[in-house]
Amino acid sequence: MSGGPLIELRDVTKVFESSGRRAVTALDGIDLSVEAGDVFAIIGYSGAGKSTLVRLINALERVTSGQVIVDGTDLTRLSERKLREVRRGIGMIFQQFNLLRSRTVFGNVAYPLKIAGWAKPDIEKRVAELLNFVGIVDKAWHYPDQLSGGQKQRVGIARALATNPKILLADESTSALDPETTSDVLRLLKRVNRELGVTIVVITHEMEVVREIADRVAVLDSGRIIEQGTVLDVFADPQHPTTRRFVETVLRDQPRGTNLERLRARHRGRLVTARVRDDRNIGAVLSSAQARHAVSFEIVYGGIKELGGQSFGGLTLELIGEDANVDALVAELRAVTDVQEVAS
Repeated sequence: MSGGPLIELRDVTKVFESSGRRAVTALDGIDLSVEAGDVFAIIGYSGAGKSTLVRLINALERVTSGQVIVDGTDLTRLSERKLREVRRGIGMIFQQFNLLRSRTVFGNVAYPLKIAGWAKPDIEKRVAELLNFVGIVDKAWHYPDQLSGGQKQRVGIARALATNPKILLADESTSALDPETTSDVLRLLKRVNRELGVTIVVITHEMEVVREIADRVAVLDSGRIIEQGTVLDVFADPQHPTTRRFVETVLRDQPRGTNLERLRARHRGRLVTARVRDDRNIGAVLSSAQARHAVSFEIVYGGIKELGGQSFGGLTLELIGEDANVDALVAELRAVTDVQEVAS
């Protein structure tokens, strides 16, 4: 899907200064590349610098140093007038929707088109297309206060897509929504990416959002990128404590403390906790465990989820058999699959 870098940040630093107060470095030495057609997630806890970073991509904030290059244009060299032209190719959706309460759904989506000088017939056609795409054409003449949170965010997405942007920035766009509505909105964003070819940058503190939608991810901590790469590569083998905290919120694949003690008390066999990156491989090995090694097994903890379009997770297994046979099975798992025995 990738077609080359569409967004690049090169050694970007952002320092906020105010008279009488100590300068605050919000971002420090950021290097980032987003390929055309990707869904790129930037994840971090509160205060990590995520919202500042997204405001640099559309130049609502100016860098202190470094370069921000969007579609081949260095935004740090442009005048405000030129920046307004660039921003027409960048849509944005927000956590709190930012809809105009005095305008209908139709009016909210039409607003950026009026600002851009579109003719009335073209506006009407485009708004109808977008409301149909996001699934709220029946709400065209409703006002924001008459909508649910999920419907408001669909209006926000339609408005962000109005001028046919190449890039969509989603700043904590699901944080105000319940889990079911979040899933609906994420499915819609997937359609935006796949059917319209829009590159999406997702700013979030929710690991579930990254797991559901992203191709690549950068983990931000205290204004620095601490890890980045494909979602599977980063979260399958997290190197930084912050990244490991995010992974644990979703997978929780290793029993700890009292959970581990209870498992040991309930199960007589040998407990092995394994990190899994391909359930087909581990499934093939385990299915023949009895015949090949005279070892039976039971899954007693964990599970497999999809991450970055691939299977990923963790399983705690009870392996029952002679020690030598169990050792042979564990060795086969290590050799044939991307599985490690991390507790026993």
